[in-house]
Amino acid sequence: MTGNFPYLVVGILFVMGFIGIVFEKNLVKIAIAVSVVEAATNLFIITLGYRSGGSIPVWTMAGSGSSRMVLPTPQALTLTAIVIGLATTALMLSFAMSIYRHYGSLDVRDVRRLRG
Repeated sequence: MTGNFPYLVVGILFVMGFIGIVFEKNLVKIAIAVSVVEAATNLFIITLGYRSGGSIPVWTMAGSGSSRMVLPTPQALTLTAIVIGLATTALMLSFAMSIYRHYGSLDVRDVRRLRG
């Protein structure tokens, strides 16, 4: 890896997603911003699990000798986070569709204004 570049990318993605969540008014764009934050989190977990010169832990004789093995835990955690993120995004988009059918708008301000 090239120094701290992956951590810089994680920071930029996280800030972009967080700004989108806080300042955006369209529900679909908010769902996209949440997905960007999830991607930044997954990249951060994978970056933490990276080991330069590490070998894959699924090889049968990888642990013998002086080779360093990469921990499989970050990869497993990231795969789980991807599945959870997919379900979360689908749920957010289904809520957005339901709100659009009910209120006729995807703007958060319109939905708040119609509160009884």
